[in-house]
Amino acid sequence: MEYLIYSTRGQFKIHKVWFFLLLFLFGSASLTAQDEYERLAAIISLDSFTVTATRAGFDVEDFIEIVREDESFYEAFKNLRFLSYDSENDIQLFDKKSKLVAQYTATTHQAAANNCREVFVETETVKGNYFKRKRKLRYYTAKLYDRLFFSDGLECESATADVSRGMEKHVDQLKRLIFQPGEPVNVPIVGKKTAIFEEDLIELYDFSIQSKSYKNQIDCYVFTARVKPAVKEDKTIIKYLETYFDKTSFQVIARNYQLKYFGAAFDFDVKMDIKLRKLGQQYVPEYLSYDGFWNIPTQKPETATFSTTFYNFE
Repeated sequence: MEYLIYSTRGQFKIHKVWFFLLLFLFGSASLTAQDEYERLAAIISLDSFTVTATRAGFDVEDFIEIVREDESFYEAFKNLRFLSYDSENDIQLFDKKSKLVAQYTATTHQAAANNCREVFVETETVKGNYFKRKRKLRYYTAKLYDRLFFSDGLECESATADVSRGMEKHVDQLKRLIFQPGEPVNVPIVGKKTAIFEEDLIELYDFSIQSKSYKNQIDCYVFTARVKPAVKEDKTIIKYLETYFDKTSFQVIARNYQLKYFGAAFDFDVKMDIKLRKLGQQYVPEYLSYDGFWNIPTQKPETATFSTTFYNFE
């Protein structure tokens, strides 16, 4: 016998044995998750337009689930790996007194075909001590940026990439923070503090859903989470999170947020602003900016800003 299971994503069938096993293992957790959605929905502030939409059938609980499970933002960045495009890049490093010590600007062209890509530097300007000898990157922020948006010759996508150690692990966790802020990450001490929708953290935030126009062109629902003023600094990591959803498709088209933590092991204060655009039937990044400070073990503290503009997609 099979049971028909319904969700906001559709419906699917599950065998009787697995149905009762899942019910036994996760029944209480499922109830807790539903209670959590209802609880969160009850404390979300809605503007007058969204209240009207709610009365017409807008489901706040479903909206929360979409916010948590959305992968469209990740897919937009993943599309970069398979497209040819041009970009403008600017990364700056500062000392403790906020004095500029290194800067790298470049225009690049990525050529992509058959699941492979290669980034060619068209023009570049280097200031300060951005490089060590033999053009080895001096700063860790620069290394992460280089790994995300440049290439070491021709690189092809691999389904077996090892993200369990070294730079790939750090890049993987960085992607998780970018693509799904609000969900837990595998980072000691702070990992659970990014899970703002979990029961322990919900009460620490003010949540709201508003209706706004993005660039005076796209009608959006804007989901905002902001840490309450009276909450102690070390209780939370995400201080502010704002996500724009296209009303017609619930595609994420813009997101900006602040991550901040000061503790015994490490410190960081990072602000990011990311914008997407539609290209045919898919979405791609249009603009990305970063402004942050971090101090982690084994690395010197770094304060950096960078911005990237993507254009001329093929």
